[in-house]
Order: sequence, then structure tokens, then C-alpha cells
Amino acid sequence: MKCAALTGISPEVIRDLREGRPRTIELQSTQNIVTIASIESGPDAQIFLTSTDVEDVSPGDNGICVDLLSSSISMKRIVEYSKGVYYEERERMSARVQVKYCFSSVVREVFHEKLCSPTYVEISKAACYHAG
Repeated sequence: MKCAALTGISPEVIRDLREGRPRTIELQSTQNIVTIASIESGPDAQIFLTSTDVEDVSPGDNGICVDLLSSSISMKRIVEYSKGVYYEERERMSARVQVKYCFSSVVREVFHEKLCSPTYVEISKAACYHAG
């Protein structure tokens, strides 16, 4: 299955999602924001999450597949003054996504063309068998 990939997600967030509760994550990474901007939330939208950095994602990497319940992208404007002489304006873009765990998965193939393009991966459901 081919789906968008969010990379560099902390292992604690991934562990928390595996417990099955929906979570809202705020993303600041430009690469992840570009990826989120390329997809629409809905009942069929699924995303792959991994703690591996975007440059290092390769076949065999583990992660989880989640349902994308909602997403929003916002711009925050910051203005700084220094004694009325120095004026600096900055903007910071962030994305908030609400996701819910589906299943553990493994990367089969990576589709990433360049720096400011969405990251997609081909994944397969990870099989885990327990004797008993």
C-alpha cells in the first residue's frame, strides 16, 4: 500500500499511538508540513509514521500506519522590537494532525524526489506471531 510518510516522529508519540487512543500532533518540520499539505483527511486517508529521519528512511524501516482524522496548517507571525530601533518579523508554519493507530508496518519502497516534495512510501503490514 502506498501512503504519505511523516518522519522524525518521537518514539514516545508512536508508542502512545499504539495504545489506540487518537492523538493530535503538532508538526514543525518543513518536510512533514509539505507532506501533510499534499493529502486530505478523510475516512480513507492513512499515513505512515516513523522515528527515522527523512534522509535515512529506507526499505525495512519500521513504523506505524495511522488514520488521518483531521489536519490543519497555520502560520504564526512573530514581531520583535528592540528599543524602537530594531524591528524583526518572522513567520513560522506548523501543521496539526489528529491521527489514530491502525497497524504496525514496514517500508518496502521510498518515493522522495527532492527536498520540498512530499514523501511517500510503499508499506506492508508487519506480521508478529506469538507462540502460545
